[in-house]
Amino acid sequence: MSEVSNGVRSILRVPAVYNLFIDLVGAGEARIRWVRDFLKPFPGARILDIGCGTAEMLGHLPADVEYTGFDMSEAYIDAARRRFGARGRFTCAKVEAFGPGSHGPHADGFDIALAFGVLHHLDDSECRSLFQGARNALKPGGRLVTLDPCYLDGQSYLAKFVVSHDRGRNVRFPEAYAALGRSSFPDIAITIQEKPLRIPTQNTVLVCRA
Repeated sequence: MSEVSNGVRSILRVPAVYNLFIDLVGAGEARIRWVRDFLKPFPGARILDIGCGTAEMLGHLPADVEYTGFDMSEAYIDAARRRFGARGRFTCAKVEAFGPGSHGPHADGFDIALAFGVLHHLDDSECRSLFQGARNALKPGGRLVTLDPCYLDGQSYLAKFVVSHDRGRNVRFPEAYAALGRSSFPDIAITIQEKPLRIPTQNTVLVCRA
């Protein structure tokens, strides 16, 4: 995983500070729109949250979904357990540990997998591992939905400055994200979100169908 976590960015490792920061930049509202427009959870859905952080996404999902989240940060997972308790299963694990059968066999797999703001923290090999693991964890016909900041041709200087200073050191162009996904998902739809946050930035959303 490639991430800048020294200096002022190190404070984002603290769950309460991280949650405050994402609220300030408008990530809460962005999650609501993303869930409504792309994730589209349905009652009783089995959902896998890859790199779940403090599991803030769970607060935007129907109460009766079957939720499993994992993240490499033990502090984030502890915060998720304290807040959401019995609403889901939470595991501290790295993406490298996420592979075939690790989160459910194919026949009894997940309806939806999500990776919200994860891919730009991973190198190409790690991304391919994530896509392959998600593909193996999903039921036939299931979906992986991702969101990450991106570079664009003609992007404003300010937006490019913001994304280039993200903690994740692997921000890519939209097609580069999709190209990595196609190693496991031949059917991928790409959407560019303009002004998704209160700060200048653009996001790439991938909907990958198993």
